[in-house]
Amino acid sequence: MFGQTWAHGTIRKYVVLFGTLFNNIYINRENSSGDTIQTLKIPLSYGPKDKFLARVNMDSGLDQPTGITLPRMSFEIVTMNYAPERKLNTINKKHKTYTTDAGQISYQYSPVPYDITFQLSVMVKNAEDGTKIIEQILPYFTPEWTATVNLVPDIDGTYDIPIVLNDLTTEDTYEGDFQVRRALIHTMTFTMKGYLFGPTRESAIIKEIDLDIRVPEAGNATIPNTAISNTATIQITPGQYANGVAVDWYGDADSSNRPTGLSEANTIFDNEDYGFLVDFTEDNV
Repeated sequence: MFGQTWAHGTIRKYVVLFGTLFNNIYINRENSSGDTIQTLKIPLSYGPKDKFLARVNMDSGLDQPTGITLPRMSFEIVTMNYAPERKLNTINKKHKTYTTDAGQISYQYSPVPYDITFQLSVMVKNAEDGTKIIEQILPYFTPEWTATVNLVPDIDGTYDIPIVLNDLTTEDTYEGDFQVRRALIHTMTFTMKGYLFGPTRESAIIKEIDLDIRVPEAGNATIPNTAISNTATIQITPGQYANGVAVDWYGDADSSNRPTGLSEANTIFDNEDYGFLVDFTEDNV
């Protein structure tokens, strides 16, 4: 689109993040004495709950081989909405310096905020199973849970992503005679405050600036260039000793006071400690 092709896999990462929060839930079933007789891990799948309920209803006579068991959970993305209240300045950039080339950086403009609505469905046939599952989820959302995710590794794009619990509804699908299977469904709606990113670009770092200045003759400051007899050059480069200590200096490039034992400008990274060397050179024409 717009002449460029890229993909950071951000939406997939959001799906994986959301699923990871709920993929390790267990419940215990006890006998009348309170002893645990069975421990179940609750299966979690991506997809609409209707898909799984349809499989349950297909076996209305309870006489077919097992195709799906309850309890289980499913989740899906419901909506994605632009979030203008979290919008940052569009022209802001995030940079990352190459570890193998001090003269190159990768950068990316500010991401676009989107609120992603997820729906988590807990399907059970026993009310007690459902309450045990949701009791392991609700206390962690007050009303949000924040996870830190590296969304764009190319620029070390690590962000805190809040996941907000909006509401919980319960539905009992039991209808008909005693041969119809019952399913209790607890549905939780979450809003993930995420970001979507544009392409990553590359650029060279400006590490040296040369300024050529023409100096007029005395008393001829307003006349044309023919009266200019001197030129001056100002060169500005990063200043750092070979041991990594920053240095600032201004003066004649040929001065004996100019610092020695300096690192080359093209070997200094932008995240290091450095100052500036301002060398002034005057040439007579």
